[in-house]
Amino acid sequence: MSQPTLTYFDIPTSRGEECRLALFIAGVPFTDERLSLEQWQSRKASAPFGALPIFASEGRPTLSQSNAILRMLGSQHGLLPADPWESARHEAVMCAVEEMRAKLGPTNRLKDPAEKQAAREALARTYFPEWCAQVEQQITGPFLGGAALSVADLKLFVAMGPLLAGKIDHVPTDVFEPFPKLAALVGAVEQHPKVVAWYAR
Repeated sequence: MSQPTLTYFDIPTSRGEECRLALFIAGVPFTDERLSLEQWQSRKASAPFGALPIFASEGRPTLSQSNAILRMLGSQHGLLPADPWESARHEAVMCAVEEMRAKLGPTNRLKDPAEKQAAREALARTYFPEWCAQVEQQITGPFLGGAALSVADLKLFVAMGPLLAGKIDHVPTDVFEPFPKLAALVGAVEQHPKVVAWYAR
């Protein structure tokens, strides 16, 4: 049987990257298919839900939606807690990350610089502090559930990395200073040997 294929844009960020990390950490050989925007436009109509990432394995229906892919990989490879309740708590945090992306993502498409600045400054004033405080309450430390890395940690790492590094214009890093457990979680994922190995390739 051929190895599975993960398809996403040719960028080291967002939903595709967290799935790549999960596969690599789990030790699953996979084809890392990276599409240009032009290639994606020609294939979008045939993709489940018209979205990336998609995960394909021989003999099975194609799987879409990053949280579904992560939940499957986490359950199969020890990257989610065995206890159903604790596993669901981790999935709730993954859902919260998607809600945050749904707030921030539309600002990327604003063409007017002043409008983009105003929208992001509004998020920095109100939404991000509230969201981070809610996530902070869920973190045991160093990872979400304690000592074991999970797919929820990978999702938080990928989503929060650019924000904590000041790479999102008009969202100052001091917004995140009151949330040390969240910053420590991102740092712990970054220093995980398998994550280090992925970015050292």
